[in-house]
Amino acid sequence: MTTLADRLPEAVRHAPHKIFPRHASFLLGEIALLSFAVLVLTGLYLTWFYDASGEVVTYDGPYEPLQGVEATRAYVSVMSITFERPFGAVVRQTHHWAAVVFVAAIVLHAMRVFFTGAFRRPRRLNWTLGVVLMGLAMANGFFGLALPNDLLGGTGTRIGHAFAVSIPVVGPGVADLLFAGEFANPDALHRFWLLHVIVLPLLIGATLAAHLGLVWMRTHTQFTDEATAQSRVEGSSGWPDYALKTTGLALLVFSVLVAMGATLQIAPIWLYGPFDPAAATVPAQPDWYLGWVEGALRVLPNASVIVGGYEIPSPFFTGVLLPLAVFVVLLAWPFAEARLTGDRGDHHAAERPRDRPVRTALGVAGLAWLTVLLMAGSHDLQAFLLRVPIGEVTTTYRVLLVVVPLVAGSVAWSACRALTRGEERAEQNRASDEELTR
Repeated sequence: MTTLADRLPEAVRHAPHKIFPRHASFLLGEIALLSFAVLVLTGLYLTWFYDASGEVVTYDGPYEPLQGVEATRAYVSVMSITFERPFGAVVRQTHHWAAVVFVAAIVLHAMRVFFTGAFRRPRRLNWTLGVVLMGLAMANGFFGLALPNDLLGGTGTRIGHAFAVSIPVVGPGVADLLFAGEFANPDALHRFWLLHVIVLPLLIGATLAAHLGLVWMRTHTQFTDEATAQSRVEGSSGWPDYALKTTGLALLVFSVLVAMGATLQIAPIWLYGPFDPAAATVPAQPDWYLGWVEGALRVLPNASVIVGGYEIPSPFFTGVLLPLAVFVVLLAWPFAEARLTGDRGDHHAAERPRDRPVRTALGVAGLAWLTVLLMAGSHDLQAFLLRVPIGEVTTTYRVLLVVVPLVAGSVAWSACRALTRGEERAEQNRASDEELTR
């Protein structure tokens, strides 16, 4: 007799018996997924009350310092969410913190995959989807920062518009498409809302679904020897072990994000005030995942180039070409490494970073370079606090951009080699002891 369970797809019937890795680093991807769930839930609440209108009105809400100030309906609606809607401030700040954690979890997950070699065949497509997901998350964060139309978000939008216009040949068209024409066009808010609330979340959701589908079909890598990894999968079963672990993690992530939203202030637009094209926040700091682009704009040399009588301005190199180059390198890495090493086989075992000193050293150097740029994104604030001329801070960061990656990469390579040699000596000593015992 055919039962209901027999009629289910094979993948569903075997789901409770699927094996998942036990190592805690494999939970980073789940933290990203759970943060995205919080983003969707809180975003639905915010969308209910948000007004994507650039029409200028007079603020008459409960926040007294801004009463009588002219602002867009978008800004006024976010102020209303914060001060008048039930739990509005908590939901809004939880949404913002969830975005910060979402990108952070993706970056840390990508680092785990990179340094353990989990991007190799047959998982190169999954690595590609992960890099695309990282780019989509950062882009959505940019448009989300612009929606309140406060002074900080407006300043960031101004910088983004300058980046778009700087693209050779097609720049003005790209700027018109994204920003509805000239900068500060009130119709741009409708496009930002459409991108942030509908287009990019759908793309992120589709990419996540494809990414998770491939992980399900091809399983995770695991920390074991290659022979064991090829023959069997080790870890916890889907039910009940992993299901209970995932449930606990979900409750933890949700509670921590809500607690952060309730206790840690972020994006206080009432302090920034509504956007004024003639003003700029000091200091204006974007979220960390966009800070490295800001740092490149601030400290890299101004290098406008004239090609065939056409000027390519400096913002193109720092704001468009540099981020594009970073993502191209990430996308190409699995294929470039396979070609350079001649390794075309399938791998299911996760490598230790020490076993690949060159890859580890290059990865650490790249992270160090991006970290210096991230810190340079607030170099004006650092100059103010340290009472140092900003020119000297800029020069210091230009030197650090060369020195820090070289030092970090060299230290990482030396550490990997030292750890490997120590293991080899320990293995030789064990073999000698066994010989003496015999």
